[in-house]
Amino acid sequence: MDGILPLWKERGMTSHDCVFKLRKILQTKKVGHGGTLDPDVDGVLPICIGKGTKVIEYLQDNGKIYQGEITLGFSTTTEDASGEIVEKKEVKEPLSTEEIDQMMTSFIGTIIQVPPMFSAVKVKGKRLYEYARAGETVERPIRQAEIKSFERISEPIYNLEKHTFSWRFQVDCGKGTYVRTLAVDLGEKLGYPAHMSDLTRLASGGYSAGQARTLAQVAELMENNQMNQALQPIESAVTDFPRVNLTDNQWQKVKNGQLMPIKEFGYKQLPAPLIAFFYQDQLVSLYQQHPEKNWLLKPSKVIRNEQESN
Repeated sequence: MDGILPLWKERGMTSHDCVFKLRKILQTKKVGHGGTLDPDVDGVLPICIGKGTKVIEYLQDNGKIYQGEITLGFSTTTEDASGEIVEKKEVKEPLSTEEIDQMMTSFIGTIIQVPPMFSAVKVKGKRLYEYARAGETVERPIRQAEIKSFERISEPIYNLEKHTFSWRFQVDCGKGTYVRTLAVDLGEKLGYPAHMSDLTRLASGGYSAGQARTLAQVAELMENNQMNQALQPIESAVTDFPRVNLTDNQWQKVKNGQLMPIKEFGYKQLPAPLIAFFYQDQLVSLYQQHPEKNWLLKPSKVIRNEQESN
């Protein structure tokens, strides 16, 4: 079994929990996920199976779309609803939608983020959440993030009892974006401590919510020998890569990992860091420009070195 399974991860589970359960359901060890989702977050989690595990890193490089809720009035240790309150400031009166929308628009483009302490970023060989759980703080690395769109998708709600102010949003962002931090930074610009009070991932790695199946649905498909209904081909992970269809002669060389002259494929230099070699409509290899001999291409990742029947 080879391919990509867009899984709908339910709340309360880690991404690793899903992989563990799927190894049992699919009866294979070669299962990995293409982008961590926090336990409190539900949504699309691309799962790579068999030879599909060779393209995990390319799924993680793709953008993601989320819908969630921002709440002004207090911030938390984890920057989401599961953490302990660290700062409070009552929202005395509702903010205007114009002010909110204008401030959200200011985040579109390349922004700088400081990862939350409760995150998997490594500092000096340890993950930040390990420091956080031990009650330690360390200097966190500054990161760039790409925000394609960030917009309010509901009318704001003012909570008279708690003096908080919330609204729902949708964000289309690049890899490595911390949506929790986006909520906190937006609140700061609006003058209030804030946190991300809800989050769902609608798309990841090029796969959308409409394609995703729950663990229960996957188990049922497996039982009825219908997994082909849920599996996306490995090729779907590289749709954004420049594609080259190999001749029979070229395939004989590529399947053995030979260096290839760049001019043979009509390039003076590559239009992207990697190009995808296809043979008979199957992804067989990813090649990159040779670091020393720039007139040659070298294999970056071999996906298949023999043809498989469809």
